[in-house]
Amino acid sequence: MLGAVASGKITDFFGRRGTMGFSQIFCLIGWLAIALSQGAWSLDLGRLSLGCGVGLLSYVVPVYIAEITPKNLRGGFTAVNQLMICCGVSIMYVIGVFINWRILAALGTIPCLIQLLGIFFIPESPRWLAKNDRWLDCERALQRLRGKNANISEEATEIRDYTETLRELAKARLLDLFQLKYAHSLIVGVGLMVLQQFGGVNGIAYYASAIFVSAGFSSRIGTIAMVIVQVPMTMLGVLLMDKSGRKPLLMISAAGTCLGCFLAGLSFLLQDLQVGKDFSPILALVGVLVFTGSFSLGVGAIPWVIMSEIFPINVKGMAGSLVTVVNWLGSWIISYSFNFLMDWSSEGTFFIFSSVSGLTVLFVAKLVPETKGRTLEEIQASMNPFTATK
Repeated sequence: MLGAVASGKITDFFGRRGTMGFSQIFCLIGWLAIALSQGAWSLDLGRLSLGCGVGLLSYVVPVYIAEITPKNLRGGFTAVNQLMICCGVSIMYVIGVFINWRILAALGTIPCLIQLLGIFFIPESPRWLAKNDRWLDCERALQRLRGKNANISEEATEIRDYTETLRELAKARLLDLFQLKYAHSLIVGVGLMVLQQFGGVNGIAYYASAIFVSAGFSSRIGTIAMVIVQVPMTMLGVLLMDKSGRKPLLMISAAGTCLGCFLAGLSFLLQDLQVGKDFSPILALVGVLVFTGSFSLGVGAIPWVIMSEIFPINVKGMAGSLVTVVNWLGSWIISYSFNFLMDWSSEGTFFIFSSVSGLTVLFVAKLVPETKGRTLEEIQASMNPFTATK
């Protein structure tokens, strides 16, 4: 949350590329503090530093990807970020079964070093360069991204016109986010993050082993099955993102998480009623796997994709910070309260998560725009009336 609070300002000041490098310094310090720790204080310091780094990265990476990719590929490229996170978590989970935790923490420094070196070989976001009056650099970056023989004149003109329109507005402050002209973007961005987290994903992910044990199923088999389901479903989401569109994929995904939580809740209810003792553990496994697969298909990635698309660049930093903070706050609330909720009522907990996922389907149907195949400028102008009237 600390990293997320600062992410917008830092990203606007240092640029998208500079912020990625800055965040990796925090991550490097964090992993080294953990790997070399001699007491609890250094473990805590390492966790705090890593949290700041990840808070920055979770905002800047989707924004950078959205700003550099062509409109017809933007959704898939932004969703690849979630796929890489999924693959990284799965790989480190498997490696962590076999090696000491200090070595695991030391291995965490390798991706940090790769990205620190890698930022010297990638271009800055053309839209950030345009915002900072670096028009020549903007065109060079755009040409490098599209290929040396590509005609970038139309896209460069569109970015220039939109940036100059925004420049006519007064410099945005935090309170300006809550004006009516940004209401639709803010409701969609914050709403999707709230619904994503309160659908229970981090409670289920962090306590998967305990859920399987409570349901009477093997925790090892259940957890490995989750990993096996997660990666291919995330890949499928990437492939469908720019074909089916964000909105239908998000609704199908949310409907799936609703069904998965309902099946898991039903399993615990049957156990309490002493009905179907042989069947209920399998039902719990199926429910968690349906939830995991469905979440990986769309609910995991699409809110970050949409967040990176819907805010005008003059408020994108502040709005992105707010949305990212809301996401991590929701994550903390669910992670912290999950054990208490399960002690209160296991079936009730999953039925609550199922209801939130059902509400997500309605929210998407009524309020979330389809952003597939549209430029960032077109999306923002349609959602924020102040640009549409210029």
